[in-house]
Amino acid sequence: MPRRQGYALLIALLAGTAVLAAATVFGTTLLSGRQQAPPPPAETHAAARNPVAPANVGGNWIATWTTAPVGPEPNTDNGFPGSTIRNVVHTSVGGDAARITLSNLFGTVPLLVDRATVNTRPVTFDGAASVTIAAGGQVVSDPVVVPVAADSDLEVAFRTPRPGGPVTYHPNSHQTSYRADSRGTWSTTTWRYLTAVDVRNESVPGTIVVIGDSLTAGSGSTTDANSRWPDILADRLGGRYGVANAGIAGNRLLIQGPSGQAGIVRYERDALSVAGARTVIVALGINDIQQTPQETDAGRIVAGLRTLADQARARGLTVVGVTLTPFEGYHSWTPERNAVRLAVNEQIRSGTVFDAYVDFDEVVRDPAAPNRLLAAYDSGDRVHFNDAGYRALGERIDLLSLEQDGTPESDEL
Repeated sequence: MPRRQGYALLIALLAGTAVLAAATVFGTTLLSGRQQAPPPPAETHAAARNPVAPANVGGNWIATWTTAPVGPEPNTDNGFPGSTIRNVVHTSVGGDAARITLSNLFGTVPLLVDRATVNTRPVTFDGAASVTIAAGGQVVSDPVVVPVAADSDLEVAFRTPRPGGPVTYHPNSHQTSYRADSRGTWSTTTWRYLTAVDVRNESVPGTIVVIGDSLTAGSGSTTDANSRWPDILADRLGGRYGVANAGIAGNRLLIQGPSGQAGIVRYERDALSVAGARTVIVALGINDIQQTPQETDAGRIVAGLRTLADQARARGLTVVGVTLTPFEGYHSWTPERNAVRLAVNEQIRSGTVFDAYVDFDEVVRDPAAPNRLLAAYDSGDRVHFNDAGYRALGERIDLLSLEQDGTPESDEL
């Protein structure tokens, strides 16, 4: 299968330090973009105090997990006073210490958080056990010395002792978390307030950040199975790089819809500012075509994708795109909308938008009816994938062959 040189050199990094030296000669690789000099220690200390400080300050901190804040949780104008929020997340890489990012992005009043823990280890914020997060802001905790294993579940818990709504949340997480108060404990598939867990790891070169829609967030996948395609990619990398998932179900590239800010708006926060970001994979555009109001101009979608690519390159990151997958049989499909999808894919495959691309369309389409999903990968609604479909996407990149052969033949990964 043809592959791009940049990505091949990235995978060669995984083979050992001798290949790492060769990759340095050739320049930017897929997962190891140009290294920025780390900020001075004072910036790291300031992150816990500054409610809008990005989560990527510091030297060797790597995002092991992220999620994108979607909006204010309905019916939470008072927040959850007296509740303990227990977010369960799944790691991609391990480390010897952790720090967390808490967001009050969609809150309208300051949010008081106390009694925070990572796997029961106490967390502090600028040395204090509690922190107040400004409306619209976020905070990064102090490091907490706690062993974090790759490919494992991690519980981040904290109490919100007084009213502080609306709650900044990410619904449809496909992961079981919990909320508890004096009346009992309730399970939920919503992540609340928590947007990132970073780990300290000297040997991991960086994190791959995936920004996308429901097909990245994992709609149709099995709850608690960690079978989203970024999870499959993380499994295959085996803890050698972080993988951060910034997918939001229903998300659009160009305009805000019911599901979160437009990708072009949230890109800086949810992708470029992720701790240790080295490569960004952009998987957006299908909802612009099929949601109301529909975008009928493929050129506008391609221009939006190019904007994201340019912003990543300006930060010294490598940027990879994915082709848009079929959805014939879904209620919003029309031949005209499908033509827009095909036109966007043509531009992605031309190599003029991203540094490289992954042909997801080719992976999941039915060879006998290429505008439809292959039945074996269809979750049942003709647009979202089942676990087998997500696995097929995550396995698209042949890591073993790239480790053995770094000769490129095209821009496809």
